Amino acid sequence: MDTTSNRISGRLLSLDFLRGFVMVLLAIESTGLYDYLYEHSKGEPFNNFIIQFTHHPWHGLHFWDLVQPAFMFMAGVSMAYSLNKQWSSGVSWGQSFKKTLKRCGWLFFWGVLDYAVRPKGLSFYLWDVLTQLSFTTLVAFLIFRWSNFAQIMVCVGLLVLTEILYRFTNVPGFNMPFTDQHNFGNYVDTILMNQINPDGWVAINCIPTAVHTIAGAMVGKLLISGKDKLRTLLIAGLVCLVLGYGLDASGVTPIIKRIATTSFTIASLGWCLWFLALSYWWIDIKDHRKHWQFFTIVGMNSLFIYLFFEIVGSRWFTGYITFISNGVLSWVNAGDLLKAIVAAICVFGLEWLLCYFLYRKKIFFKL
Repeated sequence: MDTTSNRISGRLLSLDFLRGFVMVLLAIESTGLYDYLYEHSKGEPFNNFIIQFTHHPWHGLHFWDLVQPAFMFMAGVSMAYSLNKQWSSGVSWGQSFKKTLKRCGWLFFWGVLDYAVRPKGLSFYLWDVLTQLSFTTLVAFLIFRWSNFAQIMVCVGLLVLTEILYRFTNVPGFNMPFTDQHNFGNYVDTILMNQINPDGWVAINCIPTAVHTIAGAMVGKLLISGKDKLRTLLIAGLVCLVLGYGLDASGVTPIIKRIATTSFTIASLGWCLWFLALSYWWIDIKDHRKHWQFFTIVGMNSLFIYLFFEIVGSRWFTGYITFISNGVLSWVNAGDLLKAIVAAICVFGLEWLLCYFLYRKKIFFKL
């Protein structure tokens, strides 16, 4: 990859890497490999590692719980670069607003479509990350030109609003703020979708997680500026980690990813800031750019590959390729573990090659 051309284009390769890294993890997860390894390693030391690639059942934080916050945070960083490019080329705020509305509309559409087609028929769900991103993107855009202090106050307001809704609405049957199936988020889902997610996810997660996208946009502006970027990212990340885990340890608000509590939102933001700081230091400052193309190829078409393995992969592609690989391996009496690993490699390998083909053809899908 030509590093000179990347500097000229102003592309943040560390962001492409992080997006690609997250998409690679999600693509592998879509093959079912993590679940298989988790179920078949119970009682073994390896299970303590692989459990980090599953969502925490309720109160606590696993590595996998950071994937969605990172996804939404990086969307905010990317927004800053996109808007800077638009406004530098003379695009008006109104034109950018129309473009953002269109993007949010498409995000909402694809998010609903991702959950819509089910074996029992069509469904209407609002739990997908893309539907939530459609809301958080619009909020981040509307306050993008505000001062950093004003944007931080909006983030505080969103978190305070979340606390108030969960703690003080007192809806009968849904008046236990941090109890699964009996909290205010579950109640809102009965209004919006006439049902409650059995795994505890709630649609109004878009309110607190808007903080991730707003913070991402602020970080994007910081990276574009000439300020001391790395130190600011590290300090901000430390403050968020101390505050988030402090709220949990003190018993004020537990860390619960499935309803995006205040403590979870702040703590996960801290990790996002540190992840970006590390990759920015290693790739963009230290100039280690040549060995990350495997991930950046995926990151440059992150939305496409996400929709591919969520919609096409989950409904046809993954099963089809798995049947073929399992059938071939059965000829040599391969065990279930080997079959699961080979199937995952085959599925992911073909998805990566698809991204590589698009990369070579300079085809990049954007909304």
